[in-house]
Amino acid sequence: MTDTSRAAELLKTHRASIDRLDAILVYTLGERFKHTREVGQLKAAHDLPPSDPTREAEQIARLEQLARDADLDPEFAKKFLAFIIREVIQHHKQHQT
Repeated sequence: MTDTSRAAELLKTHRASIDRLDAILVYTLGERFKHTREVGQLKAAHDLPPSDPTREAEQIARLEQLARDADLDPEFAKKFLAFIIREVIQHHKQHQT
């Protein structure tokens, strides 16, 4: 087997793993948003604010530590969670109208 064919096989293996992990991410986000929809409905039913800054700060700190543990850039993880939180708050606001 040549170096090029070995590289092609490794590339194929890595891409298959990436595809599998992308599917896991999408399904995991889907499951997460199912729960946040329920939270939004509960907040709306009990006239609670759509955002919880204390919880959000705790979650960001927790995710930053998880990112460090996983050898992932904590700033990227923080931005990713901030994006998700913004989406969740928008969903919660929709439940309140």
